[in-house]
Amino acid sequence: MPRLSQAQLSDLNRSFEDRAPQELLNWAVETFGTRVAAISAMQRSGSVVCCMISQMPSPMSVLFVDTGVMFPETLWTRDQMVERYGITIRTLAAEQSMEEQCLERGVLYLTPEGQAECCHLRKVEPLRAVRHEYDALVSSLRRADGGRRERTPILSIDPEMNALRINPLANLSDAQMERFIDEHAVVINPLHRQGYPTISCNRCTTPVLPSEPKRAGRWR
Repeated sequence: MPRLSQAQLSDLNRSFEDRAPQELLNWAVETFGTRVAAISAMQRSGSVVCCMISQMPSPMSVLFVDTGVMFPETLWTRDQMVERYGITIRTLAAEQSMEEQCLERGVLYLTPEGQAECCHLRKVEPLRAVRHEYDALVSSLRRADGGRRERTPILSIDPEMNALRINPLANLSDAQMERFIDEHAVVINPLHRQGYPTISCNRCTTPVLPSEPKRAGRWR
């Protein structure tokens, strides 16, 4: 990975604030070549990134972590991305099935502490297994999602993956994203129309009420 000092990272973040997401994606490929990949959980913003990638002269690969307990609609969305956009999606999986994990460790996701361990086993470790293959990873975090994401930088260092994290949608507003989705007929996870503003495993994700924060349905 090209080494960046903290000062260089800060300078790049300032200069990238006014860049369009597509410009940032092209910069990522020009800078890192095949050593950059996007990560998508097949949610709304991740689908927008996948659509943008499909329009690039040199598309990058997309990493999808299948926890083994994903909603069928999420897997359908992944398959539609490949079929409609012709992009390469690499599916990563945990070493154990959920059944094997429960037999060995119990039903982890029933407690907050267990949920953290379960997420680590089923989401983090599959990604860590390929960390030496990539110097940069494109995520789809947006400041408009609220909470801790309000401070999302465009570029940051991911020590866990020993890679640069790139968030090309960081300053994209809800209105701008919806406009892109409409104009490009982006493939969207059907669960978003069923009250799920954010989607993960079927064990820990529920719909939310209109009065609740967007991420209230995660880890109920």
